Amino acid sequence: MGDWIDRETGDLSPLWPVEVARAAIAAAHEEGARITAHCFDEQSVRELVGVGIDGIEHGTGLDDDTIAAMAEQGTSLVPTMVNLENFPGFAAAGEAKFPRYAAHIRALYERRFDTIGKAIEAGVPVFAGTDAGGVHGHGLIASEIALLAKVGGAGFALGAASWRAREWLGVETLTHGASADLVAYAADPRLDISLVSSPSLIILRGRPVAPPS
Repeated sequence: MGDWIDRETGDLSPLWPVEVARAAIAAAHEEGARITAHCFDEQSVRELVGVGIDGIEHGTGLDDDTIAAMAEQGTSLVPTMVNLENFPGFAAAGEAKFPRYAAHIRALYERRFDTIGKAIEAGVPVFAGTDAGGVHGHGLIASEIALLAKVGGAGFALGAASWRAREWLGVETLTHGASADLVAYAADPRLDISLVSSPSLIILRGRPVAPPS
């Protein structure tokens, strides 16, 4: 968690001093691990990218300079667009007690497509993710792909959820002898992105899996 609401200031605030974050990231890198962090706020994402974090989740507070730094460093962005759709609800829930927070969240929400679009145009590695398994149930990836397609196009969104994400994670891609993980559709989802919600065939590690009903 890179930031959350600070009840004393009534707004989003970084959770970690910069030097603590720097030391933690360096320690993880010494062990060959990578670190990513939830960041809604402008300050948290700027500071964490500045000390070499490997990935950012959400990234609604990205500015042009931080986007440029992420592109140069290869820092990934998983915007979880489906989660960002909840921002108006977050704002409404906090309005009475934390009006600064509510106004801030609404502003981040209003510019979300522009912010993520700038990251994509700058060459930041952007991937699909949903935050599912906690507050949100699983099975949201098709909706995430559809929202990413609004920003970067259908082909980009499909790659963000499959081959490009696998490459960044160091997982096998479509090469000879690789694990056969495939999703097939009755038509080309690059032409109709809504098809991602209704696969006709799923193959996981070489074995057919029944598609969701």
